[in-house]
Amino acid sequence: MPSIDFIRNILNEDRKTFFKDLEYSKKLNDDDVESELSSFSQVSDLRPLIADFTEYSPLHNGHFHCMKTAKSKVPDGIFVAVVPGLFERSGRGLPYILPRDVRAEIAVAVGADIVVEGPPMGIMGSGQYSLCLCKMFQALNTDFIPRGYKVEEGYDEILRRISMGHGIAPKPYKIVDMDTGEVVLKGKLAEDNYVIVSFSKSLTKIGFDFKDKFIFVPRIEGVSGTLIRKACSQNQLESVVSMLPGETLEILKREIDADRAPLHDLRDEETIIDRANSFSFDELAGLNFFNEKLACNFIEKRDAKPFETLEDVEDAISHGFSTNFKTRVLSILEANVASDVIHDYIDNYSSVVRVLNYKNEKVLDDFKDKVLSTDNPFVKDIVFK
Repeated sequence: MPSIDFIRNILNEDRKTFFKDLEYSKKLNDDDVESELSSFSQVSDLRPLIADFTEYSPLHNGHFHCMKTAKSKVPDGIFVAVVPGLFERSGRGLPYILPRDVRAEIAVAVGADIVVEGPPMGIMGSGQYSLCLCKMFQALNTDFIPRGYKVEEGYDEILRRISMGHGIAPKPYKIVDMDTGEVVLKGKLAEDNYVIVSFSKSLTKIGFDFKDKFIFVPRIEGVSGTLIRKACSQNQLESVVSMLPGETLEILKREIDADRAPLHDLRDEETIIDRANSFSFDELAGLNFFNEKLACNFIEKRDAKPFETLEDVEDAISHGFSTNFKTRVLSILEANVASDVIHDYIDNYSSVVRVLNYKNEKVLDDFKDKVLSTDNPFVKDIVFK
């Protein structure tokens, strides 16, 4: 089992990286520095780029199926996996099973050409990280975006409209075509399906033409992320062998044996409790995803009785619009990043692209040619972990 010092080291190093990235991006944008752009020129035979956003926690057969399907449809493409990201917390605000460098290693082992770092999802609202991911698609000069979806009644029409380049907006209890104003579907969507709709809305917002760029892949049966996480917690990977590629299984075993995994049940509880007890009203209210009401709840609860456990802190968090509101708040307390800093980060995202892993030097050169071509105004530099 990983130690709490192992977890704290990841969070502390990621915090340093986060602010270093922010300052570097701002400098590049303020100075209008072209960085490596001058070294690369637009050529007619650039390979198409497939950008797949997936958390890979861990990479299972469903992810592998989506990757294989996309690669079969674009056999000459560069498959780029966008793997989040700083602070190692998911869009649900929950810790990942493995840190991103290991998730990137698995992705390349099963067939990805390049793995780049996605945004710090766990400390953002869903609209914020959806916007960042779409800015990454734009920055990578993306030609195709594979997305797995769950088959449900009425969803084919939504996929048809997205394929036409229509933005689709999720509204309370209805899904609306942003181009025509029509209500395409009433009710709510399954989570994977909601993500696709959210992407189309964010891509529309930033002016990215996604007509015919999505590769929609129906989800396969027989894979359960819940069962995989449980098997990792109990070190019973043999129970989920059928759900995982051999490469994932081998690397998972290696990391568990070395006490570097699993991480998904672990938080820096002491730091969360300390910040909940010691931060001033202004410090709490200024955190991303917080507001004055939530900060007041914390002050009132701790004045009555200081927080002693993580459960005490959770009890002070009122239910938000998102079902993952509480876990996101815990992640924000771990990371300690203010709302205005996040907005600054989003404004400058993703002028710097960080490569986590890659297949070989030839693929890396093709990737640079594509991303740093002279017709791409969005990326100022490519860096390496």
